Amino acid sequence: MEKNAKIYVAGHRGLVGSAIWKNLQEKGYTNLTGRTHQELDLLDAAAVRRFFDDEQPEYVFLAAAFVGGIMANSIYRADFIYKNLQIQQNVIGESFRHNVKKLLFLGSTCIYPREAEQPMKENVLLTSPLEYTNEPYAIAKIAGLKMCESFNLQYGTNYIAVMPTNLYGPNDNFDLERSHVLPAMIRKIHLANCLKRGDWKAVRHDLDLRPVEGVDGNCSEEDILRILGKYGISGDEIKLWGTGTPLREFLWSEEMADASVFVMEHVDFKDTYTANDKEVRNCHINIGTGKEISIRQLAELIIKTVGYQGRLTFDSSKPDGTLRKLTDPSKLHALGWHHKIDIEEGVKLMYNWYLKG
Repeated sequence: MEKNAKIYVAGHRGLVGSAIWKNLQEKGYTNLTGRTHQELDLLDAAAVRRFFDDEQPEYVFLAAAFVGGIMANSIYRADFIYKNLQIQQNVIGESFRHNVKKLLFLGSTCIYPREAEQPMKENVLLTSPLEYTNEPYAIAKIAGLKMCESFNLQYGTNYIAVMPTNLYGPNDNFDLERSHVLPAMIRKIHLANCLKRGDWKAVRHDLDLRPVEGVDGNCSEEDILRILGKYGISGDEIKLWGTGTPLREFLWSEEMADASVFVMEHVDFKDTYTANDKEVRNCHINIGTGKEISIRQLAELIIKTVGYQGRLTFDSSKPDGTLRKLTDPSKLHALGWHHKIDIEEGVKLMYNWYLKG
């Protein structure tokens, strides 16, 4: 990519998009463009076409998506498949119509089968059934990577699909209903710690920044305790969904951004598969650490980082989700990129960022 090329980062205010934007700026790219959801609804095909007509981007990072954790995936199944398919259709379609030089599509490792052999290589895609709880989202992301692959094969475009593992970092979503497991845990344990210490000022400040189901810092202690209790948060106990036994892999979002920019700078579609293959498929690239931690161990790590002195319990009547989901990042390693920040350092960075809010 040329340093002055017009680069569109779709979802530039989100967890990954904001990290990509920051990474591009730090590397000297000077012509970035982005739109908030209020400025451009990516579900609106006509609006997306007008945006591409006006801006004429040369490179596109498609980091915009409708995302959430296990609770949100269970409740909003139609939204997860419909909205993500629509976003992808609009952005990838307009990128093609406007002759974008290169596009990076960001998916998720939830595309892989529930019972996939671990660690998961790219070629296990579509070999057995998906995890039920996030099947609609996974199918949307599979459609996106296949769209990129198919445009490349039919039209000679240069669209690269990357599948990041579980991400966390600055500008993460801490909504207790919709957030992913790590940011949700950090917020829950932080609030439980504030309650344990009787620090109502900190509790109210947190709820003012991020109200929970309409309950903010101006509400009564009774209402606050009721709504936090609904999410397993109290001064004496923090209760989390599932058994705590599932294993998860986590990658710091700013490292995901660095990997994404690296791929855009150094990797082309022809580098993602073996030449002369009769069937060109599984051209996407895993982005991960290749390391895993159990949900219980993660909770205990966060509890230690926060300094919470209450009990940790698990509600085994709630779903665990996929029991293990570890990526094999050897394809990315062979292309020249490795992660540097492990989970112990990342949790400290994350909690310090959260406290500054």
